[in-house]
Amino acid sequence: MKENSAKTTILNILNGISMGVIAALIPAALLGQLMQALSSVWPFATEIINMTTIMQSLLAAISGFCVGYLFKMGPIEMSSIAGAATVASGAVSVQKGAFILNGTGDVINIGITITIAVLVVKLLSGRLGTYNILLMPVLVLLIAGGLGHILLPYVRMITGFIGNIITTFTHLQPHIMGILLGISFAVVIVSPVSSVGLGLAIGVTGISSGAANIGITAAAFTLAIMGFRVNGFGTTIAHFIGTPKIQMANMLEKPVLFIPVIISSGIAGLLAAIFNIQGTPQSAGFGFSGLIGPLAAYEKMNHGIGSVLLLTVLFVIVPIILGLIMRYLFINKFKIIQEKDLYIEAN
Repeated sequence: MKENSAKTTILNILNGISMGVIAALIPAALLGQLMQALSSVWPFATEIINMTTIMQSLLAAISGFCVGYLFKMGPIEMSSIAGAATVASGAVSVQKGAFILNGTGDVINIGITITIAVLVVKLLSGRLGTYNILLMPVLVLLIAGGLGHILLPYVRMITGFIGNIITTFTHLQPHIMGILLGISFAVVIVSPVSSVGLGLAIGVTGISSGAANIGITAAAFTLAIMGFRVNGFGTTIAHFIGTPKIQMANMLEKPVLFIPVIISSGIAGLLAAIFNIQGTPQSAGFGFSGLIGPLAAYEKMNHGIGSVLLLTVLFVIVPIILGLIMRYLFINKFKIIQEKDLYIEAN
């Protein structure tokens, strides 16, 4: 029973942070480049950019609310967690008496702070009586927010170190790292962990980000094509228009499904490295969803029809071909996987 409770707690925290990351980043990811292009002819585009920037800086608060919601907490508890996460995120700093927004903050430290805050709330729940409304926000802020604030520089140091190692190895061995990052993010996208949060947390950029996105895209098309006969049209396209995470339960129940995903994403990641497809920490982990991966890659390329054609081949045609090959090998020829293994209950 305790094991199930611990598992539920971990999943709620991971899923809540994942929801918060997506909600905070999608507006900027979808509108950022478009508004930048329009800003010279449409003044209000600059205001929209400012709005999406502020939204990104609210990542910690939104994640805290989402986690509290999944735990079915009350408004006071949810707000307390959100406040502690924001204080410890590093997204807001004070300089000469002014509050300065510093991007999204450190996602890993946000996760650590939210975990501490949830434990504090659970420990205090039902023990503060009528003083709950007065003491809960104060205690969660001081304990969880305080510890998170103390840990922030050390966590930043570690995550920055990891990001630098990935960047260094990508420069030294781009093809190998392209394969590894394509596979890693494809596996993460069908797990409870947020691929977007991971990309942001370790700061994958350049080819690392491009390989991550194309790897995820290949995984999405592979799963969609392998299961298209048992899933409806809407569910099938939801794999890449939305997210392949909808296959998470099937993947965990039938681990053999990871094999074609790993092969497809590894090949796609290699191609990303060969063709120098790039991205940003904010775009890494989205894959094809919302066209965020392709748009981020296009921004790093010479704008023109050649770049559009290349991205169409890498983000659409190659993933479709890989999906068809994986379907033929694993379902039709060797019969290692059955189509019903990929069935998703849509209702």
